[in-house]
Amino acid sequence: MNRLIKISEEKILNKIHFIRGMKVMLDFDLAEIYNVDTRVLNQSVKRNLNRFPDDFMFQLTKKELENLISQIVTSSWGGTRKMPYTFTEQGVAMLSSVLKSETAVQVNIQIIRVFTRMRELISTNKDILLKLEHLEKKFMKHDHLHKKHEKELKTVFEVLKQLLNPKTQPATRVGYRLANEKY
Repeated sequence: MNRLIKISEEKILNKIHFIRGMKVMLDFDLAEIYNVDTRVLNQSVKRNLNRFPDDFMFQLTKKELENLISQIVTSSWGGTRKMPYTFTEQGVAMLSSVLKSETAVQVNIQIIRVFTRMRELISTNKDILLKLEHLEKKFMKHDHLHKKHEKELKTVFEVLKQLLNPKTQPATRVGYRLANEKY
């Protein structure tokens, strides 16, 4: 009888990063979740490279890794010799077929559900934002609104838009800069 493996949604969410405009997971994070060595995970992938095109998996550059580490303050990655591989949602789905274990299948199902829920939330926010903009235009067309209320409504609409569509700011770098780096 197979034992059901349950990984918390929060743990999975904390391991999803936004790199090159895509939501991805890193090889060592996936290895931890699958309870295998990163080396074993990567060997399985390399034996099946034809299943992992560039939109399923890619290797981080040194700069991308540095940026990622600087964004995650509590990093315990240490000195990696090789740049980590990253897996998109499709790449994660493919991993269960190359790892060939019941654990991989169960964990993949949970990860794919988290990716799906994230996509649904993003879609819902876009729908809400469109409705909000329509409502704002409708309210602002009415001349009978007193100027005081018009200003308050504009403020409310602006705050709601910011909550639904936050502007991501580049992470502030921590540490020393080399003489040839721009500020």
